[in-house]
Amino acid sequence: MPPPAPILGLHHFAWRCRNAEETRAFYEDLLGLPLVHVIKLDKVPSTGEHCPYVHLFFKLADGSNIAFFDLGDDTAALPSPNTPAWVNHIALSLGSLDELHAMKARLAARGVEVVGVTDHGFVQSIYFFDPNGLRLELTVPVAPQATLDGYHEKARSHLDAWTASRRGGPDA
Repeated sequence: MPPPAPILGLHHFAWRCRNAEETRAFYEDLLGLPLVHVIKLDKVPSTGEHCPYVHLFFKLADGSNIAFFDLGDDTAALPSPNTPAWVNHIALSLGSLDELHAMKARLAARGVEVVGVTDHGFVQSIYFFDPNGLRLELTVPVAPQATLDGYHEKARSHLDAWTASRRGGPDA
């Protein structure tokens, strides 16, 4: 079998939103992500299903996007009933700890509840929810490259140990 084609990066992450304008105001006005594309259709191109919607794209500095679907029914995606609220989230990078602290203050000034700054050792992060209940993390890498390289070298063995412990194996 030939090797997989290289995945070049993230194009977009899409999520359902309750209200397109409320979502636009949060991502564009508050977070500073420009609204760069809107698709309005009555039929889903991939399935042919009739479902009027608007699809919003907000561009990140690296060229990737975070995107939303407003289905016109004032309904946000429901959280997963079998998953803690802190698990499913999207993390977006900032360039410095000063920027992280400034974004925390900006969000708090607009009434957004923010958790952190949390030090994870290799990144420092803040956490908050968007108007649709999507958990967001803004994060800044703080570990030196040598530390990151060490994580990479040990990643597979750490996963193998976790997998063995889940099966009740010798590393349990």
